[in-house]
Amino acid sequence: MAYETEDHDTQYCFPAINSSCIKGKRSRHEYNIMYVFFFSLLSAWTVFLNLLVIISISHFKKLHTPTNLIILSLAMADLLIGLIVMPIEANRLIDMCWYFGDTFCGLFMIIMGLLGSTSISNLVLIAVDRYVAVCHPLLYPQKITMTKTLVSICLCWFFSSAYNTAFIISNKYFDPSSRTDECYGECTLTVSFTFRVIDEIYSFLLPCTVIITAYLRIFYVVNQQVKVINSMMKSGKCVMESSVRRKSESKAALTLGIIVTAYLLCFIPYYILSLIGTTVISSTTMTFLLWTLYINTGLNPLIYALFYSWFKISVKHILTLKILEPASSLIDIFTG
Repeated sequence: MAYETEDHDTQYCFPAINSSCIKGKRSRHEYNIMYVFFFSLLSAWTVFLNLLVIISISHFKKLHTPTNLIILSLAMADLLIGLIVMPIEANRLIDMCWYFGDTFCGLFMIIMGLLGSTSISNLVLIAVDRYVAVCHPLLYPQKITMTKTLVSICLCWFFSSAYNTAFIISNKYFDPSSRTDECYGECTLTVSFTFRVIDEIYSFLLPCTVIITAYLRIFYVVNQQVKVINSMMKSGKCVMESSVRRKSESKAALTLGIIVTAYLLCFIPYYILSLIGTTVISSTTMTFLLWTLYINTGLNPLIYALFYSWFKISVKHILTLKILEPASSLIDIFTG
């Protein structure tokens, strides 16, 4: 996008290079607002809130459960998005130039893909975890253990890294000569339709199918369990401990279901439109949808704060530095 400065001279990202991209134009007021909003607020907010989640689950022994281990992995991916991806993407959005070279552009694309794939993989693990907990509660302690969950998380990070590295290299991202239509100072990935379809199936269709199928079954079972518990309470029968536990598991499933739903609402439009291609969909629309995904990474801790009493209590202990006290990790975080 060419633009003219106030003295009608075209500005380039790299004035000394003939193949440099033309720099976009933003007013000083617009520049300052975007810089403060994207750099200072969104990035800092995402890092701070997800850091609270990470510290909470890591510090308090009572929170060392398979479900929370997956939440910890999701928070780590969200934190890295706020720490690495957001600032770099904001800089590119504000200055409309890529200043870090071709190699780092490829590495940045791998990191973006890795964190995105890992996030959706963690949501799949959460869906499977809640499915077993709600639909097969007697098998849960045997099927879902800390060791198995940790191995599953490590495999998700490994395969996401391997897939995205292979995807970028196979599209010749590290070979500048293959991108003759691009100017210097641009960081974009040109992907053939075949590769886009493969990526959509692996990164979008399969995970969404598993998540949606699991939660449809969960919500059906939850509804049936709530009816049984309510009928028992109305008839004056004693509600057994197992029924109370099921109600607790159901509440956890509903809470995590909100997180999954919020992510999918941001995730689905972006992937559907990205399959169509930027030749049909404007770059402004794609940028907006991409940043909607980034903003979603800062919403998860807010959902924890609204629905999980343990998160509120743990944040209070962290901010008041009570976690520095001896044996603070052994506190019963569910009672304060």
